[in-house]
Parts: sequence; structure tokens; C-alpha cells
Amino acid sequence: MTYATERLWEEVAYVAHHLHWSLDSILDLEHPDRVRVLTEIRKLDRPSVPRHPFPI
Repeated sequence: MTYATERLWEEVAYVAHHLHWSLDSILDLEHPDRVRVLTEIRKLDRPSVPRHPFPI
């Protein structure tokens, strides 16, 4: 089974944008791990979740 190239690039761009990881670091993730990272980033993007959970 192959993973759609366009979808992969969308995921890579999303992670790179939010976490500033290198292309190699993102591509080294197994698919389930990359999906988990995407899920966690999306949770942070929700307005109901504070950007900085710890006092500064």
C-alpha cells in the first residue's frame, strides 16, 4: 500500500510549519507516529486550549 504523495506533503508542511522540524526528521516518522503528531498539533490549534499551559 502506498501513501498519497499530495497527502504526505500536506502533512510534512503542517508539521514543519508548526514545529519547525526538518524534512528528514518528519519523513523518518512512521505513518502512525506522524498522524499522532498531527493530531496533537491540531489540539493545540483549538481556541479552547491555551497556547501556554504553564505560567510564564
